[in-house]
Amino acid sequence: MNYLIYGLLILFGYLYGSIPFALVIGKLFYNIDVRDYGSGNLGASNTGRVLGKKACLVVMVLDVFKSVLSVTLAYLLFHDINTLLAAGFAANIGHCYPIFARFKGGKAVSTFVGYLIGISFWVYHDPLFFIIPVGIALIVLYITKIVSISSMICALSVSFYIYIKLGLSPTFITTFILALFLIFRHRSNILKLKENNENKIKWM
Repeated sequence: MNYLIYGLLILFGYLYGSIPFALVIGKLFYNIDVRDYGSGNLGASNTGRVLGKKACLVVMVLDVFKSVLSVTLAYLLFHDINTLLAAGFAANIGHCYPIFARFKGGKAVSTFVGYLIGISFWVYHDPLFFIIPVGIALIVLYITKIVSISSMICALSVSFYIYIKLGLSPTFITTFILALFLIFRHRSNILKLKENNENKIKWM
């Protein structure tokens, strides 16, 4: 393994993950800094809350692609699974702690889904790695109308599925760490849930 390229792939994952697309879309097309409104979060949910459905969808796709591209590049250069996992992990960290936005980013929901798409497509060729958790998340979202609940359940459900399929593998360990990290990033939402004060969507 070329450790220089390995390091560069991880660095790329972090830097590309650090691009605050919510901030870019808001300022470029709406002349609005989404950090000044709603939760102040640089993610798709707050973008939708502030700028509407179209902006939310664009930011979501761009954020998903952060992990997808990082994992894809790692696959093209190395077929080593640990490299793919590390690149996807770095993209998630970059999204949450972006160097280009004072280390205040999103909550890793879209990038986590992108990570699942990347490993399911390039590593295991099993679309259930993201279809099952995303399907569960959509069902929970339809029932509760609360994005934070559906996101956390999505992360935990895919960790459970991977454990059943692969046991204590590097994929499970990385995915479970990312799931816990996603939940940690939602700690303010958990407090709101306890206070019965969490925001609910109106479009589903």
